[in-house]
Amino acid sequence: MIDYLNITLTPEQLSVVSELALAHVGDAVFELLVRTELCAGGSAKVKELHAQTVARVTAPAQAAFVEALLPRLTEEEAAVYRRGRNAHSHAAPKSATPGQYARATGLETLFGWLWLTGQKARISELYALGREL
Repeated sequence: MIDYLNITLTPEQLSVVSELALAHVGDAVFELLVRTELCAGGSAKVKELHAQTVARVTAPAQAAFVEALLPRLTEEEAAVYRRGRNAHSHAAPKSATPGQYARATGLETLFGWLWLTGQKARISELYALGREL
């Protein structure tokens, strides 16, 4: 049985995964972190949890989050972020500028790449840094 919670792709396997596919995974990783943090904080009302989650996973919020992290990324992480930021995605949502949407996609790409390379401790470290800044 494959342990999908602890999957690690090789560089060869990752080479065929597009930036937007990495962002697809990273979006889920980031949202799971937000949801977990909110639940651990003791809020029990689902409506409040949902509203707080939505506010923190929007493109503008993610763009601000990643701007605070950029100076702390390794060269390799920064390269992955830039690949995601520069990926050609469809139109940005009405709630975000194209620049915010691109930066949010870069963050999601980075988190997806970290997840698929098995770097969960680094994900946690970056998430904590972003929450502090």
